[in-house]
Order: sequence, then C-alpha cells, then structure tokens
Amino acid sequence: MLRTLFTLGIAAIVALFVLKVVGVVVFGVLGPLLGFAVKVLLVGAVVYAAIRIVAPDSARRLRDKFDTSRTY
Repeated sequence: MLRTLFTLGIAAIVALFVLKVVGVVVFGVLGPLLGFAVKVLLVGAVVYAAIRIVAPDSARRLRDKFDTSRTY
C-alpha cells in the first residue's frame, strides 16, 4: 500500500513537471507568434476596410485576386 502511494506521488510530480514544460513551450514560443499573427491580421483588416471605403474598385480587384474559392 505504501509502495502504491509512493508510485502515485512520483507519477503526479512527473505529470506536473511535464505540464509545466509543455506550458512553457506553448506559451513561451507559440504565444508571441500567435500574437504577431493576430496583429498582422488586424492591420490587414484595417487597411482593407480603408481601401474598401476609399476605392471600392481596388478592393474588388484585391478580393478577386486573392479569392481562392472560385475556379476559372
């Protein structure tokens, strides 16, 4: 019984260590990349909205150029 409790304790400590390492990797490496991607997306959306208001024909050409759902 004591051996089982000791084994469960060691398994819990190892699991916490693994979760901490995975958390550092996910939030330490992927977090800044995800933040950068969101910033680029927001800037692109603002630029596209401004082009759509100022020059609707240019926005239409951009949309047609990057629209991948159409088959020509």
